[in-house]
Amino acid sequence: MIKIQKSKLITCIIPRNHGRKLLQILRTEKNITTASMNTCRGTGTATPTSRDGIGQEQEKDIVVVQVPEKNADEIFDFIFDRAEIDRPHGGFMYMTKLSAGVDFVLPKNIAQEPQEV
Repeated sequence: MIKIQKSKLITCIIPRNHGRKLLQILRTEKNITTASMNTCRGTGTATPTSRDGIGQEQEKDIVVVQVPEKNADEIFDFIFDRAEIDRPHGGFMYMTKLSAGVDFVLPKNIAQEPQEV
């Protein structure tokens, strides 16, 4: 049976190569498995511009975490602290409301560590 719950989505845009560490921290310290990571490239608002007025592109990790609404503020604060968002060029994060979410449980026969490709 699927249990539907009120959820929020926390999105973090953090420096490249910090996303996997954050996913591991969320899994080991908060038992959160409803998170994923992607990589993107773009320019920030504080990025120095070149002669043509275009800023230097940088790669970033985007981590998204679905959490129950009742725990959202606590997890948001935890991520903010552990991802070091408050340091210079630490990234930024925001939280949005989801219409609904479902519990996610990993199958018992799946490897716990991600496999390198």
